[in-house]
Amino acid sequence: MTNNIPGLIVLFVAAILGGGINSMAGGGSLITFPSLIAFGVPAVMANASNTAALLPGSISSAIAYRSELPSQRKLLISLAIPSALGGLVGAVALIAAPEIFGKIVPFLVLFATLLFAGKNLMNRLTNPQSIEKPVTWAGSVWGVLFQFLVATYGGYFGAGIGILMLASLSIMGLHNIHRMNAVKTVLAAIINGVALVYFIIRGQVDWPLALLMAVGAVIGGYFGARFAKRINQNYVRVFVIIAGLAVSAWLLIRGL
Repeated sequence: MTNNIPGLIVLFVAAILGGGINSMAGGGSLITFPSLIAFGVPAVMANASNTAALLPGSISSAIAYRSELPSQRKLLISLAIPSALGGLVGAVALIAAPEIFGKIVPFLVLFATLLFAGKNLMNRLTNPQSIEKPVTWAGSVWGVLFQFLVATYGGYFGAGIGILMLASLSIMGLHNIHRMNAVKTVLAAIINGVALVYFIIRGQVDWPLALLMAVGAVIGGYFGARFAKRINQNYVRVFVIIAGLAVSAWLLIRGL
């Protein structure tokens, strides 16, 4: 690994970009995960290492939103268990059948890219009147079931789970974006944390690369948060969408 200094520099820069994009618009995994693949890391290990690299960003985001959490305590408790269980199920499925993951990676990246591209439309469809409503019993049941599915996908791959969770929370009745982001970041940290523990137990994390990228992601997240209001997020979104489409096409051609 130390003989590939240019490749390590590319990974570090990709992590900075991924951390910054996550802090501004989400979708950072569409940059960091393919960078690990291009570096030559096997798909499953690349996914596990990417989870390890970006988890500190999820935790720091949750800490940043801590003032919004007390009012959402009941909702968090109800969604924490399906998040943990789903994250574990997804991680186990990934390790149990790595050959399947290798074959569907291009489609997972494409799915995450399309989710990211349709984020605003999804938000409008799920809560067109932008009215915050109390979470009903039926909404809670929906939330628990859907969160388990999202968490399973998150433990298996993960890119786009934030968008899915925001849509689910909107359907449940939440509208305040700060409260929604607070809940989302905590649940994302739970999903990724549980999945990462399993990946570590199974020895699937390339720690030198993960730690290098974690430093880059923290740097990118810090400066991304500082400059988020100065940067037109539409440009960031277009960049991520183009990159995601290009990467999914490259992965598909690469696998043929």
